[in-house]
Amino acid sequence: MATQRPQRSPRLDKKQVVDTALRLLNETGLDGLTLRAIAKEVDVQAPALYWHFKNKQELLDEMATEMYRRMADTPAAAEDEGWRERLLAANRGLRAALLSYRDGARVFSGSRFTGTLHAVEMERTLTLFVRAGFTLTQAVRATSTAHFYTLGFVAEEQGVQPLPGERREGYDTDERARRMAGFPLAAAAGAEIFEDYERHFEEGLALIVAGVEARHGIV
Repeated sequence: MATQRPQRSPRLDKKQVVDTALRLLNETGLDGLTLRAIAKEVDVQAPALYWHFKNKQELLDEMATEMYRRMADTPAAAEDEGWRERLLAANRGLRAALLSYRDGARVFSGSRFTGTLHAVEMERTLTLFVRAGFTLTQAVRATSTAHFYTLGFVAEEQGVQPLPGERREGYDTDERARRMAGFPLAAAAGAEIFEDYERHFEEGLALIVAGVEARHGIV
């Protein structure tokens, strides 16, 4: 007998699934987020979700899109904003958005946006950079480098602090320093690596801005 395709649930829509998935993400983390768990939460059989998402990656793509949609729902940048201010503000906003979800950086990284909302801000940013004197290639390299830095930084940050106020076992810097006492510089570096992420992020971002200025001579 041929297998029947699951019927679409009139009570279920894509946004409901995504909202539920993002809420569960903070409870279970990405590794614990399954279609079965989401289906149980919205009170449907797991196969019903396949009307909206063929697989988990499609769900992650939509989750990343919704994360961006929520992040973009903020006041527009000032018209007289310079390229440095835009670069700083965009990546500070991205980091703040990712930190509001457990494994936020892992969900966001490598996912494909399902709409064109991101193109609005991208066009605005690239236009600003080109008007400041960058070529399109230079503008893309500068903005993407900062973007990748932020994604990588937050991924490492959330590996230690999954959510604000949480800290994974094994990242006590004093205990680390005792274990590595025979390597004094490496031992002392622990506090620079695993503490005060806000300051470290800002310092790294400033290095990128300084590097862009030095590379292209655009002030």
